Amino acid sequence: MNLSNGKTEIVRRHNKVVYQDGNRLVKVYNDQKPGSDVFNEALNNARVIEAGGRVPRVLEVSQVKDGEWEGSWAIAFGYIPSRNLEQIVDEDEAHIGKYFEQFVRLQLDIQAADAPLLNRQKDKLRRMINKVKLIDPSVRYDLQMRLDGLKGGGKVCHGDFVPSNVLIPNDGSDPYVCDWAHVTAGIPEVDAAQTYLLFKVEHPDSAERYLDVYSKMADMPKQIIMNWVPVVAAAELARGRKQREQFLLNQVEAVFDYH
Repeated sequence: MNLSNGKTEIVRRHNKVVYQDGNRLVKVYNDQKPGSDVFNEALNNARVIEAGGRVPRVLEVSQVKDGEWEGSWAIAFGYIPSRNLEQIVDEDEAHIGKYFEQFVRLQLDIQAADAPLLNRQKDKLRRMINKVKLIDPSVRYDLQMRLDGLKGGGKVCHGDFVPSNVLIPNDGSDPYVCDWAHVTAGIPEVDAAQTYLLFKVEHPDSAERYLDVYSKMADMPKQIIMNWVPVVAAAELARGRKQREQFLLNQVEAVFDYH
């Protein structure tokens, strides 16, 4: 893959940089990211499109040929002129309630779709938790017992559903959802617990608002969602992000009952 000199950096996070490069949005990973993970993300996008999701289309998956990212794996998507929902909320906080309802409605629409060929949520969580040796073994055992009781589920669960991944097109058409690297087939309450946890990390003041809106719109008790927060927090620890480590450990060990 060639990147032009006119590319514009959109965001830089953890192990990747995202550029707008003409009519493409290019996600470039560092040299620690295996190609198999990048191809899997492209496959995930295809599976979600087949399930009826509005997803940016994949144009290319290959290694960067030259420049600072030479040899790194990259995935190029069709560029959609848009703003993400996080930017819109920041500029119009007076209507935050409306945006949260829009956000949750979109998540519920996604979770209503079946995608049996995606990786299984239960299996992925188990693999990730098994990697984490920071957790007390008795606590880890309790988490595994919860997973053993998890229904298989075949619903589309984004796994990283946050406002920055919701694109509102400039032409007024329906939203797109991006960043499907963590999507699985599973049960919606676990996906909701993941979103709640991500709000707690990035926007703690909004976490309870999200939980309230999701609980009402999905007609689901909050306790069912909160039951899975320790599990998804334990899985997040497997990503090795040191700045989140203590927070996630606290979620694993303290949030076992929600009242």
